[in-house]
Amino acid sequence: MTWTIGFDLDMTLIDSRPGIALAIDTVATEFDLPVRGADIAQRLGPPMDMLLADAGAPADLIPAMVARYRQLYPTVVSRIPALPGAATALAAVAARGGRVVIVTGKHRPLAELHVSELGWHVDHLAGDLWSAGKADALREQRADVFVGDHAGDMRGARAAGVFAVGVTTGPCDAEELRTAGADVVLDDLTEFPDWLAAYDDSAPASEPILARGLDNH
Repeated sequence: MTWTIGFDLDMTLIDSRPGIALAIDTVATEFDLPVRGADIAQRLGPPMDMLLADAGAPADLIPAMVARYRQLYPTVVSRIPALPGAATALAAVAARGGRVVIVTGKHRPLAELHVSELGWHVDHLAGDLWSAGKADALREQRADVFVGDHAGDMRGARAAGVFAVGVTTGPCDAEELRTAGADVVLDDLTEFPDWLAAYDDSAPASEPILARGLDNH
């Protein structure tokens, strides 16, 4: 049986904090604004325009700031590592005959830079999607599971009707992830292959994968 696992990108598969902080600090300096990249990097999840607005950037400058940030971003990609367990998590899905999709709030061309840089095989990548807005892409790809670090990821999974796996590598703790709808919470992706093996093997092969996982609350 072919099934599909979706992953968020920032702070689920990659630790984008150092690169994003540097790019935002550069933008803030150029626009002479008191916006700190380190502050934004601690709240990753929403799209950059939302993060800048929350940080107090003037609304009329945000489109230009986002455009400049996107121009700078390729220069920081090499500073952004994969999170522990990310590569083995993707490999675990492939080893069981599954498809890997990435559904992220990051601008798609920027997300593609990371997939290329890290040499990952991804069957589909959808960008510029946030919270429940991720549901359409998950449904279109017939995802069975969605893995993310943010409460918004859990809301996206629930809106799509897929099994929600939270990881506490981002800004949200286990309680926040569960409150937002996580069916299970892992410390990080190093735990994912064992969880996936138990999840996939927990019922006869003829049973839909989503139905199996719903008993794991």
